[in-house]
Amino acid sequence: MKKIVLSVSLALASLLAVNAYAQPKGEADPAQSKAIPSAKASSAEKAAAKATRKAEGKAAVKESAAATGTEKESAGVAKKATKAERKAAAKKRKAAAAEAAKKGEISSGEKPTK
Repeated sequence: MKKIVLSVSLALASLLAVNAYAQPKGEADPAQSKAIPSAKASSAEKAAAKATRKAEGKAAVKESAAATGTEKESAGVAKKATKAERKAAAKKRKAAAAEAAKKGEISSGEKPTK
């Protein structure tokens, strides 16, 4: 009985010793693998940080474009048509397409049967 208790206690001690030595010492992370906990940023702080990053990004793009000489020039502003102008243009296109279809210039998509 003494031999069994002795052998079980030695086995148990060796198991516990492995776990005890595996524990980290203290609270500091020697490998610095964990970040220091910080307070959550508010939405206003996030928006301000985003605005500064965006401004820095624009400045960096302008600097790199000026350095390489590949600055883009605007192609101009597209003309915005009014709703009435768009409707009139659509009617004109529809009328032209209908006339071409009547003349046979545009097929209806069906193959003629013989």
